[in-house]
Amino acid sequence: MYDSTTASKAAILGGSITAAIALLALKYNDRPVFAEARKDIPAVRNHPLVGSLFYVTGNRDRLPEFLTEQFEALDTTTMAMHLIGRPTRIATIDPRNIEHIVKNNFANYIRSPPLMQFLKPLLGDGIFTSDGERWRHQRKTASHIFNIVNFRDRFTDVFVRELDIISSYIFDPKAEKEEPVDFHDVMHRFTLDSFVLLGFGIQLDASTNKEASPFVASFDICQNNCFERLHTPTIRLWESLQPILSPRSTPISHHYRVVEDFAYRIIRERRDQLEQGKEFNDLLSKFMATRDQNGETLSDRDLRDTVLNFIIAGRDTTAQTLSWTFYNLMLHPRIEAKLLAEIEKYWPKVSTDSPTLYEIVKSLTYAHAVMYETLRLHPPVAIASRSALEDDIWPDGTHIKKGDVATWSSYAMGRSAKIWGSDAQEYRPERWIDEDGKLKRETQGKWPVFHGGPRVCLGQNLAVLEAVVAIATMMQRYKFTLVTGQHITYYPSLTLPMKGGMQVHVTKRIS
Repeated sequence: MYDSTTASKAAILGGSITAAIALLALKYNDRPVFAEARKDIPAVRNHPLVGSLFYVTGNRDRLPEFLTEQFEALDTTTMAMHLIGRPTRIATIDPRNIEHIVKNNFANYIRSPPLMQFLKPLLGDGIFTSDGERWRHQRKTASHIFNIVNFRDRFTDVFVRELDIISSYIFDPKAEKEEPVDFHDVMHRFTLDSFVLLGFGIQLDASTNKEASPFVASFDICQNNCFERLHTPTIRLWESLQPILSPRSTPISHHYRVVEDFAYRIIRERRDQLEQGKEFNDLLSKFMATRDQNGETLSDRDLRDTVLNFIIAGRDTTAQTLSWTFYNLMLHPRIEAKLLAEIEKYWPKVSTDSPTLYEIVKSLTYAHAVMYETLRLHPPVAIASRSALEDDIWPDGTHIKKGDVATWSSYAMGRSAKIWGSDAQEYRPERWIDEDGKLKRETQGKWPVFHGGPRVCLGQNLAVLEAVVAIATMMQRYKFTLVTGQHITYYPSLTLPMKGGMQVHVTKRIS
């Protein structure tokens, strides 16, 4: 039983705690508790003590749009975001700042430790999550695959072959039966089959299987889980309680096991093939033959990280770019007609050898412009971050503190009139063609969709080649029309996939 003395002490303690919280809220009324005030930088709206936490978590399903809106509302190209328990995040869409981070002062900005913590369950210590010598070694090893000889003599053939497969097994039957098809899903099947064959020498046949493979479903779920772990502080608590609160649902650990089993199966099969005396010259063989920065051969765990890192790069980014490209073409008949005219002029209607086709791709100026414009408005990696090792001053005068997380959003940049002019939100491929009719490229700071500096995307030429070959081939063969009643948007993940896919009608152009 409580006596009056105990009750009095409890009241005093409660009052003291309330007073302490009130005093803290008064001092930290515009930022998280104990966070340093940064009055020199415009900031996303904050609540006392917790900062922008509720705004960010409340908008996690539309974070790229949220950042775009905040830049517009604050009328700035650089702003601060304060979240309790996290380092101060300085977000920018100023091209000068981005080029400074990724190129001019590259050594001062490393992969953000909080971000890497949440990515490691899926991507481990692969090329996208590592820094320093480990990253340099992986990049050097992978670079031997991404060369002109492979592009010209090998890769183009694979893309055409896989496009023939999705035509025969998916698009032609759907056109004949006048049934809609999920274009987004087909593109993921096409890019997965293409890259797994090119990178690991395996004919996966995702395009010929009616059902999605367990790996594909689990891989997508794991990517979404990494995103949720980064932006939803309570997700780990939910995962631990899930067996109790929702015993019939599949735990996330199951999906990580499915993904790992897929990667380890690829590695195990390759080791068996090597023991039989077979020879390979693909990405996996390069990594299996190399030694790490310590002179040791790579373990199966290292190879597992390699496989999954390159699958997310080789499948997701190009599949999403193709999906958003055709979405925009279906919305803009003028652009579609102009692109089709170029394709009809240059693209062969009969089978052509790979080197010849590789050279023809170079003449498709408008097709490249269409792809670049898609990447401007729908970048596969909408938001990227780095952590500052030391204090720094950005070109726009922003003072960066050691430990700050530097963030830039290609998605917000593409929609900013400050960066791209008054027609920034208009889909206009002509902005990529100069007065002489030649293709233009912007600086890495203004158009960082392939990153920049020492970390510039190794596979960017491969991605462009695959996308242009796919655009030309599918445009020549089919007309796609959106099924009515859909709301096409993205869902939150490590990349920018379409939420619920994209249903289209398919009509043959040529027999």
